[in-house]
Amino acid sequence: MSDVQAMAPGLHMSGSAYIGQVMIFEDLTLQIAPGGWHCLLGASGVGKSTVLRLFAGLNEGVEFDGTLLASDGLPFINRVTFMAQNDLLLPWLSARENVLLGARLRGQLINHLEADTVLEQVGLADHRLKNPSQLSGGQRQRVALARTLIEERPIVLLDEPFSALDAKTRSQMQELAVDLLKDKTVLLVTHDPAEAARLGQAISIMSASNLENFAPPNGIIPRGLCDPEALSTQGRLLGILRGIE
Repeated sequence: MSDVQAMAPGLHMSGSAYIGQVMIFEDLTLQIAPGGWHCLLGASGVGKSTVLRLFAGLNEGVEFDGTLLASDGLPFINRVTFMAQNDLLLPWLSARENVLLGARLRGQLINHLEADTVLEQVGLADHRLKNPSQLSGGQRQRVALARTLIEERPIVLLDEPFSALDAKTRSQMQELAVDLLKDKTVLLVTHDPAEAARLGQAISIMSASNLENFAPPNGIIPRGLCDPEALSTQGRLLGILRGIE
């Protein structure tokens, strides 16, 4: 990876997004610090996934009137990896080959050992040769996570990456992702206040009408499962989402 690819810049978005005549969000301003985890929390339908897709350059059908910038002034191309809500696995490829899809499409050297290593890290070493139809929903999501982790891009966009996992596996994958994405600029979209409280070094709450920054708990991420400040933050975030705080 080149030095340009390796640097993790901050991100800036300001503007409005539309699909046809339907407004997705208006006059949104989002500032993301370099080299940390920024959690974008909110209810379904407020445009969180659209924010990710705009940064990823996957804005088909969406008209954006505004500014998208990296803090170093360099283009986003070849510096972004994106994990969508759906796993988007190719059904005719094995888990291993799905993890290696990006390298294959770019015509790069295929490293099966590297793919097997990251599949082992996400707990799928024994499933590496299985096709997606042979995997559970949670296992498929872990393959998609492995495909994201192996890319080693400085900007990482995650759209509900742990949503299909059981509670035990979710906490383990959160910890793994924090470890493997150290020093990357990570924008995580989530509906889960507990996830935002555990992983957010910055937290923004997006609603249909505005975006509000929320002070994260103290402490190094991932915060402990029983961390009192994280649990308190979780409750306050849920109260805001429910409109009772």
